[in-house]
Amino acid sequence: MYETIARRVAQGQGREPADLVIRDVRLFDLVTGELIPTDIAVCGDTIVGTMGQYEGKRVIEGRGRVAVPGFIDTHLHVESSLVTPYEFDRCVLPHGVTTAICDPHEMANVLGTAAFDYFLACAERVVMDLRVNLSSCVPATTMETAGARLDAADLTPYRAHPKVIGLAEFMNMPGVLNADPTCMDKLVAFAGEHIDGHAPLLRGKALNGYLAAGISTDHEATAADEALEKIRKGMIVLIREGSVCKDLAALVPLLNPATASFFAFCTDDRNPLEIAHEGHLDFLIRRAIELGVEPVAAYRAASLTAATAFGLRDRGQIAPGKRADIVLLDDMRRCVVSDVVSAGRLVDEALFAAREIVPPVGLGSVTLPYPVAAKDMEIKGDGKNRPVIGIVPGQIITEFLRFDLPGAGGVVKPDLSRDIAKVCVVARHGHNDNIGRGFVQGFGLKQGALASSVGHDSHNICVVGTNDADMALAVNRLEETGGGFVAVRDGAVLAELRLPVAGLMSDRPYEEVRDELIELRKAAREMGGALEEPFLQLAFLPLPVIPHLKITDVGMIDVETMARV
Repeated sequence: MYETIARRVAQGQGREPADLVIRDVRLFDLVTGELIPTDIAVCGDTIVGTMGQYEGKRVIEGRGRVAVPGFIDTHLHVESSLVTPYEFDRCVLPHGVTTAICDPHEMANVLGTAAFDYFLACAERVVMDLRVNLSSCVPATTMETAGARLDAADLTPYRAHPKVIGLAEFMNMPGVLNADPTCMDKLVAFAGEHIDGHAPLLRGKALNGYLAAGISTDHEATAADEALEKIRKGMIVLIREGSVCKDLAALVPLLNPATASFFAFCTDDRNPLEIAHEGHLDFLIRRAIELGVEPVAAYRAASLTAATAFGLRDRGQIAPGKRADIVLLDDMRRCVVSDVVSAGRLVDEALFAAREIVPPVGLGSVTLPYPVAAKDMEIKGDGKNRPVIGIVPGQIITEFLRFDLPGAGGVVKPDLSRDIAKVCVVARHGHNDNIGRGFVQGFGLKQGALASSVGHDSHNICVVGTNDADMALAVNRLEETGGGFVAVRDGAVLAELRLPVAGLMSDRPYEEVRDELIELRKAAREMGGALEEPFLQLAFLPLPVIPHLKITDVGMIDVETMARV
């Protein structure tokens, strides 16, 4: 280390050529908002010189481009990108995302601590700096069947790993507020370290109590007044814009140079199709500026605030002593990324090709006790005053609706004339043969069924459809393929995406996943589907920590009371 620091000192002063010089850039200063002409000198993985001219052993010609710090995605689930960490790395790093903080709780709900082992092994080998927050709520509630259970004793052995930041989103708000012993054990074990929040609609004294537990961030604010209360109480609000949850337009009116130290950006769940069409954090920055945010506030939120909030003191600015994560932009206001430097290395295909690959885990994890039949999808009883999940486009919050539904022979039927389809959740972890049954409004389906083995957070099979036969076929097909998405109509598979890695991720390149998602969307539209992102919207219906009405393998759940309806 002595020699390393000595080389940094010498190269920073220009006494010897820098390992790398990015010549002739306009550095966007996140302190003043000025564009400063300069070279950037890099020694190994560390910036050693700015505000001057340097000689280098290697040179990247800046050609007057704007240089900004690498972007930091403060909260995401790599599994929700539907590809492995390696393909996620290859997909988003060219968009300027040099650091990503992931919570592997999707895979942890299927495989337990094996998910941590896999993600941490990948994190040590990918090009970007992939950090891990340990999943705090596996399962998220007692109202669902997960593949695993993680207590404080399961988490603490990973606490000191260099890629671990702290504890991931604490979804069990009632458990925190009521001092549930299991929750308290985890909060005590990680006291003084970073603890991510997950507090949709939480306000007032209840929010005070939640924050008093040591929780410091939240990505679930969906309205400006909610976000304002949270930042006034010291919380860092992570502005989310994913494939389903789109909160940016509602929250960015609060983002300005005065408040930028309390806002960061995250994607939470964003798939390769949206990344191909729009981008990743570069899209959030571009869209924020389009909506009137000053560029210095947008770029500060994307880097410096994010780094500070998560204790990553070695990054977030282009400055001597900081990690050499640098994004070169052809257009600053439109956030057009042309080159990315990650830890002093120019990002290109050769860099990705040199990675050591960790074999995927969780193959064969979709297990049904027996093939599902059409009659297993039936809902018995009469149709009077039936609870119905109401989809809110662009949100994972749902409405708690009630309708009188048609029935025949003691079996309740969907009502397609009012866009009410049937929805079922089928347990797939081999622990039981549970099937939760209910109804949902908002998919627009006129025919067939859509099914997914991605079902937050316990990841049982969720299927929505217009008839029992197609729904049963869709469920059984997912066991055959090892998991994924499937669209079925009139007894035939129209399109599918195989996700054999824990039933959550593809083992193929992200370009192939993107193309198959296009075919799945097309099939859903042909069946009458009205949603932009039908499969990810479907995947959030079993999430009983998000208001107001959800469905799990034990049935319909009133999230306000955490009781089966």
